Amino acid sequence: MKMYDAVAALRVSSTKQGLAGDSPDDQQLQIENKAKLLGIDTSNIKYFTFIQSASGIVQPSQEAIDFCKENQGKVKYFFIKSIDRFTRGGVYSYLQLKAQLIKYGVHLVDVLGVINEQKINTLQHLGLEYRWSVYNPSFANELLKVEEAKNEVCSILTRLIGASIRYVRMGYRVRQSPMGYQNSKIETTDGLRVVLIPHSIEARWFIRMFELRIQGNLSDEEIVKEVNSMGFKSRLLKIHDKVERTKVINYKGSLPLNVKQFQRYIQNPIYAGVNTEKWTNGQPIKTKFDGLVTIEMFNKANRGKIMIIEDGDTVRIYKGKLPEWLVKKDKDNPLYPYKKQVLCPICRNPLLGSAPKNKAGDHIPRYHCGITKFRNHKYWSVNKKIFDKTINNFVHTIRFSEKFKKRLEEIVLEEWEKRSQKLVSDTIDIREQVNKIDFDILQLKERIKQLTSTTVIQMLEADIDGLVQKKTGLIVDCNKKEDEDVDIQTLINYTKYLMEHLEELLLGGSDPLKNAALFGLIFDTPPTYQDLVNGTPVLSPLFQLNEDFNSSKSFSVSPERFELSTNSLKGCCSTVELQAQ
Repeated sequence: MKMYDAVAALRVSSTKQGLAGDSPDDQQLQIENKAKLLGIDTSNIKYFTFIQSASGIVQPSQEAIDFCKENQGKVKYFFIKSIDRFTRGGVYSYLQLKAQLIKYGVHLVDVLGVINEQKINTLQHLGLEYRWSVYNPSFANELLKVEEAKNEVCSILTRLIGASIRYVRMGYRVRQSPMGYQNSKIETTDGLRVVLIPHSIEARWFIRMFELRIQGNLSDEEIVKEVNSMGFKSRLLKIHDKVERTKVINYKGSLPLNVKQFQRYIQNPIYAGVNTEKWTNGQPIKTKFDGLVTIEMFNKANRGKIMIIEDGDTVRIYKGKLPEWLVKKDKDNPLYPYKKQVLCPICRNPLLGSAPKNKAGDHIPRYHCGITKFRNHKYWSVNKKIFDKTINNFVHTIRFSEKFKKRLEEIVLEEWEKRSQKLVSDTIDIREQVNKIDFDILQLKERIKQLTSTTVIQMLEADIDGLVQKKTGLIVDCNKKEDEDVDIQTLINYTKYLMEHLEELLLGGSDPLKNAALFGLIFDTPPTYQDLVNGTPVLSPLFQLNEDFNSSKSFSVSPERFELSTNSLKGCCSTVELQAQ
């Protein structure tokens, strides 16, 4: 076993510091020059290199001191470049470490010459010596340097962390990018700053998660399976040795998505461009970059469990039930769904609905208006049954215009084309994964041919079986996606049927409020109840009169302005799509 006369501790706080300056190599060169001045053979120095901070409770130099303990009486010197390379833990840590070296008979030597073991006896001229009369002139300077080193840590970290916190609160990014994003430096009014941009591969996985959650027809388990079929894998991370930070001792990650992780992703507001963390004091901050999804998509995907509320430039996050003052009051009563769609024939305000008692004490539902603060006219009302019958009769007298039918067919074709392209894209992704698995299987089979070890061959065969099972699952998923393709002609025929039977579209839904909302789309201006009775409402250009009804009554139809009826078109198209599904 080699004998050492001295020990040297080389320390930097991080790998970046070691590359930028004051590297372990530079420290070693300075220590070797110092050792030569003391007449020490540099080949008999045991070097310890530490890449970690020395400001904590556990001091990295302790490992080198333990070596001195194990070789007590053999090691005479402990070299350091400077006190701040030895410790930044303050006076207590320094005295504790130095006391151990003194105990083991080792002299602490620094390259800069701050540490001096010379002792002076203040009673030497009298020929006497006491414990208190002997002191080290450099000791006070050593303690001063120790405190300076500790305070420098505070100063450096305050500048660094303080600036980082400030930029985080401004909406920039200072940490490692989360899955789905990648960091990018851009020029801003605040200088060169880091923001998040969509990751070239991962972003589509996360967008798909939110889309499928919003779609609402798949369970979380099915969504996870769907995203995994797109090739989802968590990032491969390196695990470094706690002492020798440049040494990689293991890896973790590269795992498929699971349900718990999926739910954590869905509830993370960073994917909607909102950041909340300790550095923001838990307050949500609208970031300087766009999210992978909109805030609206985020709220829909989380289904009320967590919601982001925008208020100008500020945002709030609520978990669970929203505060009462934020809840949108819903005054719509499904018993009186046409209150907002049909106006009072006297004051032309939206109708009211209630069920007052008659003389027999029974509650009779009625639409009514009048005798209120803002409706100071004679009370007017109509029985709900009669009102509903009027609505039903009117709906049977109208139909869609030919222009609208043609445009709707175009929209259906456009929507089908979008969905078809999405299915093709997903199918291509799966087939690429299948091809990769086939290639991996072929490579493993070639390796087996070259091996003679039965154990290794069995391990490779097990890997092949796993890949075959994965391939089978992907093929099943691919077949399901191909089955999702819709016969476009069937869809168009069904759409045409609904256009020819408008009453089923406007009255056949299970939700009265939605039926009423669709009913409102057929008018250019909201009609009064008397307009419906007389057959004189102003219809939207999308609709025209039924020929049988037109022969007996005339309606006032506004001039044809097809572009003004976009909302009506979208509303009706959405209903057709829901009916088709």
